[in-house]
Amino acid sequence: MAIRIEVPEDNASLTEFVLFHDRVYAYRGARWPASVEIELPLLTGQSPLCEGRTIRPFAARDGGELVARAVAVVDERYCRHWNERLGHVVMFEATAGARDAVKLIMDEACQWLESHGTIAARAGDLFPIDFPFVIDEYELLPPNLLRQNPDYYHSLLKDAGFETEQGMVDYKIEVTPALVARYESALEAARRAGFEIVPAKEIPNDRRVAEYIDVMNDAFKRHWGHVPVTREEGTLLDAMSAFTGGHETSVMAYREGAAVGALFVTPDVSSAAILGSGRKIADSEKLNTLGIGVREAARGRGVNLAMASYAFLQLIRKGAKYLSYTLVLDDNWPSRRTAEKLGAKVCANYLVYRRNFRV
Repeated sequence: MAIRIEVPEDNASLTEFVLFHDRVYAYRGARWPASVEIELPLLTGQSPLCEGRTIRPFAARDGGELVARAVAVVDERYCRHWNERLGHVVMFEATAGARDAVKLIMDEACQWLESHGTIAARAGDLFPIDFPFVIDEYELLPPNLLRQNPDYYHSLLKDAGFETEQGMVDYKIEVTPALVARYESALEAARRAGFEIVPAKEIPNDRRVAEYIDVMNDAFKRHWGHVPVTREEGTLLDAMSAFTGGHETSVMAYREGAAVGALFVTPDVSSAAILGSGRKIADSEKLNTLGIGVREAARGRGVNLAMASYAFLQLIRKGAKYLSYTLVLDDNWPSRRTAEKLGAKVCANYLVYRRNFRV
């Protein structure tokens, strides 16, 4: 049957678009469900994540059945920050037999992006909307937000004109008594050096959001792929953190009253995962999420270790046996060394893809 590319616009078709994720991942023994409450407002232009972004969803149908989806995004914040007219393709999902449909939907998405003045499309990196594609760990439940894509996605993307642009690694830690002692020591060392580690719950709301955004935008200003976070996005992320108990584990680092570091950590929420018959969540799948940033002037003084140590100790006290240090760029060796000092080991590898429009 003929493949048809559509632009879903009404609430029913956009809801089907979001829930297509659950169809694709129904084969998995443990999976994260589609997030209608987050993704539907994004697609209808009613989310803080839409600020400065022009968004257009595309759906591919084969014989009336939805078989692939993709969302094209022109992010003016990214373009201004990096002085690069780069577009993004996010929320890509496809069924196993949808090779021809994926080619067509990516052609449509990329043509739309090019018509809006962009020179290329990136797939798999637009925080907090999209994340990279895993290339090796396809069985275990990853930390919340990370992709669980099937292995065939890589072939589909390559056939659709994409090439590898950036690699990332995911880190996991198995808790031991020696690591607990290391974390306590790192936290005390930072305090002796004049740094104050303050949990998010103790910082007034407006100040917490403003300082978090300021520190993270400064710390990541030269980090590959970074898009400056707006106040509205920060407020949304803060609310999500509060809902999952993240205010207990997230912290800010101060020196002489000035915020120099920020750590965003949400506890394990694997109880929200959907499980197949007989499938149980292993301790190694009960993981936190983490984001960490330190201003350049405060780097190399143990602030990163101290903030992570505070959060990890809180998680351990609540029963965590494994911890996540989260995704790190392959070539971000300062962060990778921090992961190693915290006792982390690489547990999975991820890729970001790019399709150049004029080659």
